[in-house]
Amino acid sequence: MSCTPARVLAACALCAAALLTEAACTTGQSGRAVHAPAPVATRPPGPAAAAPAAALTQDQAQAAMLTEADLGTAWAPTQGAATWRDGMLKAQADTPECGRLLDALYTEEPFGAPSGAHAVAAYDNGDDEAQLRHQVLALRAPDVDRTLTWLRTMPQTCRGFTATATNSDVLDVRVADLALPNAGDARQGLRLTLTAESFEEDTLTTLTLDLATVRVGDDAIVLTTGALGTPPEDTTARAVQRGVDRLTEVHRKARAKT
Repeated sequence: MSCTPARVLAACALCAAALLTEAACTTGQSGRAVHAPAPVATRPPGPAAAAPAAALTQDQAQAAMLTEADLGTAWAPTQGAATWRDGMLKAQADTPECGRLLDALYTEEPFGAPSGAHAVAAYDNGDDEAQLRHQVLALRAPDVDRTLTWLRTMPQTCRGFTATATNSDVLDVRVADLALPNAGDARQGLRLTLTAESFEEDTLTTLTLDLATVRVGDDAIVLTTGALGTPPEDTTARAVQRGVDRLTEVHRKARAKT
């Protein structure tokens, strides 16, 4: 059968369309046409995570210590442990949990024995026969927070209990929350009132002891302020704020050098 010109033109048009379709497709192993995937837009990388703060060094812990200028003219470097420390804090409580609290106050180690950088400063107030002890410790935030959680239970668990001093005096101990400045990352304050009844002398002696614990990053501040009677007004709160300021400044200067 002969081809007419019209038929030739139609066949040519079909061939051209087929060639265009083949150019836009690729053929897979199954013989079916596979379209090339469209390009995927990529998101620019985000900012790099900040490097963790370097661990506190011994020199930095010492630089964060409170000074006489921070506390006021009535305070001076300590002349030794206060007489009430062994006389009233070294006592046997009637319950294990409250005994743990008394032990932590006597040793002044609510976070346990220091294992990293650690500095301590102690001061006496001759006007009120008070004593203040300030510590800075390099720890881990989870460990600090675990101890703070335990201390928060003390005003309920050990609100009132009895203890026996080494000289056999019976102590009536009361534990209450102590308000602290909104300083640092986490904090807990306690006020303990220990009243000793001496049967030999027929007298009552009252010791008031403030315990302030604060976390600053991975570090901890421990402040104890005690006096027979009542500690000087606002001493603990002022020392906490100044202590946190000092430790924060030490960290700021360390970061600036890196």
